[in-house]
Amino acid sequence: MGFGDLKSPAGLQVLNDYLEDKSSIEGLPGVKKALGKYCPVNVERGATDSKDDDDIDLFGSEEEEESEEAKRLREEHLAQYESKKVRKPALVSKSSILLDMKPWDDETDMTKLEECVRSIQADGLVWGSFKLVPVGYGIKKLQIQCVVEDDKLGTDMLEEQITAFNKYVQSMDVAAFNKI
Repeated sequence: MGFGDLKSPAGLQVLNDYLEDKSSIEGLPGVKKALGKYCPVNVERGATDSKDDDDIDLFGSEEEEESEEAKRLREEHLAQYESKKVRKPALVSKSSILLDMKPWDDETDMTKLEECVRSIQADGLVWGSFKLVPVGYGIKKLQIQCVVEDDKLGTDMLEEQITAFNKYVQSMDVAAFNKI
C-alpha cells in the first residue's frame, strides 16, 4: 500500500487513517511480525494457550508429595554429610616467632644461654634454628626461631621464662611474629 508523499498533510492523513487499527506497517525493513501468543491487552487469549502454560511447573507444585524413596535418600545424604563434618579435625592456628635475646656483656656464654632457652618445654612449642647476630663492641645477641600453637601458648609466657635466666639474659624482644 502506498501512502503518497508523507511530507504533505494529505499523505500524513492517509498514514494516520491506516495506523488507527494497526500497530505496525508490514513489509518495512526492520519490522517483525508479532508472535502468535502475544496480542493487544484488550484481546483475550484462546483456551489452548492457558492449557499449555499448566503443563510445565518450573517451581515445583505443592500438590505433589515427595516419594518415600526420595525422603529416605535425602535423610541418608544429610546423615553422611553430618558425619563427615564431625570427623573433620579442627584447624589449629600456629605462629612463627623470631626472638632476640641480648646478653649482659661480651663475656656471657651464648651456648649456655641457648641451652637454657631450649630447656623451656611446653605443649604446643617447637624450637627451631638459632644464630648469633653481632650487636656492637663484640657483643652478640641470640636469635632463635620457634613455632607455637596460639591456643596453648603465648609470647608473655615465653618472655617470663626466658627473662628468668637473668644470669645470661639482659632483655628479650619479639623480632618477628607471623601467623602460619
